[in-house]
Amino acid sequence: MAIVSFAAAPAGDREPAVVTPGTAGSPPSDAVVLFDGKDLSAWKSDDGSEPKWKLENGHMEVHGKGLMTRQEFGAIQLHLEWASPAEVKGDGQGRGNSGVYFQGRYEIQVLDSHQNKTYFNGQAASFYGHNAPLVNTSRKPGEWQTYDIVFHPPKPGADGKVQPGSFTVIHNGVLVQDHIPVLGDASVSAKFSGATPTGPLMLQDHGNPVRYRNLWVRKLD
Repeated sequence: MAIVSFAAAPAGDREPAVVTPGTAGSPPSDAVVLFDGKDLSAWKSDDGSEPKWKLENGHMEVHGKGLMTRQEFGAIQLHLEWASPAEVKGDGQGRGNSGVYFQGRYEIQVLDSHQNKTYFNGQAASFYGHNAPLVNTSRKPGEWQTYDIVFHPPKPGADGKVQPGSFTVIHNGVLVQDHIPVLGDASVSAKFSGATPTGPLMLQDHGNPVRYRNLWVRKLD
């Protein structure tokens, strides 16, 4: 009988955990659900008060102040769906503007970018102020759009230097940010600054009635 030998498993090798994928937009089994259309219990206003956003028909709508998660996160996979107002008002940065801040610091822009000119690193799915998306895959105003984002935060190193993090963004099923470095500089209007292992997710109130639904994250660290 032949004897088959196997090489030793690489250091750190392990059997992958079993995760049941979601169906029809539902989250996978290991997700932390941040909004399922029922309540705002996972959120508070960005000043610490109770949230005042409108809640109806399975979505929440920007109203009053920005939102901030009660829980803090490090490296994550985020899924969210959003829609700018169906009635077009304004142009450029004044049209369907909101944003998702990772750790309250690093913004992926939410904007009605369908036939709406603005500076390239300020349009929908940009790493705001830093990096424009590879392509513009925006749907028409009022239509639901999806972001699937993998975020690794920058971290302070032992030598005092910041170890870069990264963003990968898929907008409506299309890759638009491909492992873009996050060097630790906070975005404009960020609530916090400085590299840190964890922080809250924030949804920006920019004065436009943007809607959100089906938000969940998977912790990656």
